Amino acid sequence: MIFSAVEDFALQLDAEDPLRHFRERFHLPLGKNGEPLIYFAGNSLGLMPKTARQIVEQELNDWAKLGVDAHLDATTPWYSYHETLREPTARLVGAKPLEVICMNSLTVNLHLMMATFYRPTKSRFKILMEEPAFPSDTYAIKSQIVHHGLDPKEALILAQPRKGEFTVRTEEIIDLIEQNAGQLAVVMIGAVNFFTGQLFDIEKITKVAQKRDITVGFDLAHAIGNVPLGLHDWNVDFGVWCSYKYLNAGPGAVAGAFVHERHATNAKLPRLAGWFGNDPNTRFRLHLDPEFIPVQSADGWQISNPPIFSMAPLRASLSIFDEAGGMEPLRAKSIKLSSYLQFLLQSNRPSGSDFTVITPRETGARACQLSILVHEQPKESFKELEVAGVKCDFREPNVIRAAPTPLYNTFHEIWRFAKILTEHQ
Repeated sequence: MIFSAVEDFALQLDAEDPLRHFRERFHLPLGKNGEPLIYFAGNSLGLMPKTARQIVEQELNDWAKLGVDAHLDATTPWYSYHETLREPTARLVGAKPLEVICMNSLTVNLHLMMATFYRPTKSRFKILMEEPAFPSDTYAIKSQIVHHGLDPKEALILAQPRKGEFTVRTEEIIDLIEQNAGQLAVVMIGAVNFFTGQLFDIEKITKVAQKRDITVGFDLAHAIGNVPLGLHDWNVDFGVWCSYKYLNAGPGAVAGAFVHERHATNAKLPRLAGWFGNDPNTRFRLHLDPEFIPVQSADGWQISNPPIFSMAPLRASLSIFDEAGGMEPLRAKSIKLSSYLQFLLQSNRPSGSDFTVITPRETGARACQLSILVHEQPKESFKELEVAGVKCDFREPNVIRAAPTPLYNTFHEIWRFAKILTEHQ
C-alpha cells in the first residue's frame, strides 16, 4: 500500500477498516481532558473487554448463592472451568486442544516445562537463549541450571546482536545451535522479543534444533494474540505465555502452556505433579489411590484447580478473537498499522530529529510493537507523549515502545502519535 502523511488519509483508513467496530468492545482509559488516551501499551497490559465485568460478576454471584456447590452447579461449573478456554486458546497458538492448558503464571509454567524438558547430562547440559531475554525468563533459566548443580556461566549460551545492530539474526541462532549441538539440551527463545519487537522464525529455529535432538521451547508472552502461530505443525516441544498483554485478560490473569501431542500423551515423562494433573477418574480418591496417573494431555502438567477469577476475564477476550475471525485478519491490520507508523516516523521526521526504529523493517520479522531508540533527550520525549495523552512505555536507557494493536487502536491514533513524537524531536 502507498501511504500518505496527510490526516485525511488516516481517517480514510479507519473508515475502510473492517475491524473498526471491535474498538467499541473495550473500555478505553481517559486522559485528563476526558478524551480516550492513545493507548499503545497493550504489550504491557491489554485493555478490558466490556463483557469481562458481567462474566466475573456471574462467578461472584454463583459463589454467593451456591458456595461449594458452584464447583459443579455454577452457570459455568468451576471444576471444569479450564476446559472452556481450551479450544479458543488452541486456535490462537495453532495447536490441538489436548496440547494446551491455561494455568498458573508464565514463569511458573516455564519452571514446570523445564522440570520435564531440561534433563541435563554430562554431555548435554547447555541452554541457548536470546539476549536480551525478558529478565524473568533469564532468572528462571539460570535458577534451573543452578538447581541441577551447574554453573550458568558455563551452561548458558546467549545469542546476541552483532556489533552496531539491535536485533539477533536468525542465522546467528542457527550458527550457535550448530556449533554447540553436542552440548545443547534446550533452546529457549522469546518468540517476539520484549525489547525490540522482533519476531523470530519459530519454525526454522525449531527444525534446525530438532535435527540435532535438541528440545525447543518458546516464551510466547508477546506472540500470542499478536501474530499467527502454528505450534503443532512447527513441531515445537513446549511453549508458555501470559494472557494479560495482547489477550486482554487483566492484571495477573491466568497464563498458559503448550505441550506438543507427542509429549502430552506420554505418561512416562517426568514432571512436577499436582492433583489436577491426575486422572479425573481417581482425582478424588486421594487416600485410596495415592499414585499419580497423569492426564494424557497438557492437563497432565496442571498442578492445582482452576483459578476462577483470573480465568473469567479471559473468556470475554477469547470470544472477541473468535468473533474477529482469528489471527489472520488481525495480523493483516496489525501489519498495516505498524507499517503506517514506520512510514510516518520517516516522512514526518524533521531535519533536526534524532531517533531510530530498532524493530526490523521486514513485516515478517516483527510483531505489532515498534521500539524507537531516541538519541537526544529520550525521557523528555517520552514525557511529551504522556502530556499529550499517549500511553506507551519507556525502557532504559532510551527506548520508547509503542504497540498499536488491531482490536482497539486506530490509524488516526497512529497519525497523532507520529505527529507528537516528530514535532518534539
